[in-house]
Amino acid sequence: MSRYRHIFFDLDRTLWDFDTNSKEALSEIYTDFQLEREGVIDAVSFINVYTGINEQLWKAYRLGNIHKALLRSLRFSKTLEHFGCRNNELGVSLGNRYLELSPMKTALMPHTLEVLDHLAGRYKLHIITNGFDEVQGIKLRQSGIAGFFQEVITSEMASARKPDPMVFKLAFAKTGSAAATSVMIGDDLDTDISGARGVGMDQVYFNPARKVHNEDVTFEIENLSELKLIL
Repeated sequence: MSRYRHIFFDLDRTLWDFDTNSKEALSEIYTDFQLEREGVIDAVSFINVYTGINEQLWKAYRLGNIHKALLRSLRFSKTLEHFGCRNNELGVSLGNRYLELSPMKTALMPHTLEVLDHLAGRYKLHIITNGFDEVQGIKLRQSGIAGFFQEVITSEMASARKPDPMVFKLAFAKTGSAAATSVMIGDDLDTDISGARGVGMDQVYFNPARKVHNEDVTFEIENLSELKLIL
């Protein structure tokens, strides 16, 4: 019998298919705002440039170097600048529209519902996410998985971001759990895995892309369905 009582999931790219949902939202934005008139070549180019810039700015946000309001607009303003369009007002509008559209998308990672159904009767399930408070709940409800989780802990609640121990300690306090009887499941070695390891919690590294690494992880899986063999 498993010694775990509480299972903590990351949300984006672990359960909620961030990449698919984001691309769909960005494609709609490209069309709705007629960005070809602003010099943006096509939707694919727009998405590719945005993705690279967004990843860089998220790293800065996780380090506390920029505020979320700046992140939201700057990622689009910088994308427009790449195509020769300097329009901060448009960048703000794109950022606001993205936050409206993206969390309404419902694509989940393969086997998410199957695995949650399997685990729900056996463990207490929770979310720990660095995502913004106002959108993560929408994602969970729209994709039909909110009911599986007892607690959703966000970085904003803890005034810190994974891998900061404060996030995990808040999660333990809110759920009445302990590191020894909990496990963290996530796709990011730097935030999910190292953060959980730092507070003495076991981890499951979800690595569908089979990224090569040298991290010491408790378990590693390529497909969520493998969780049924572990838990």
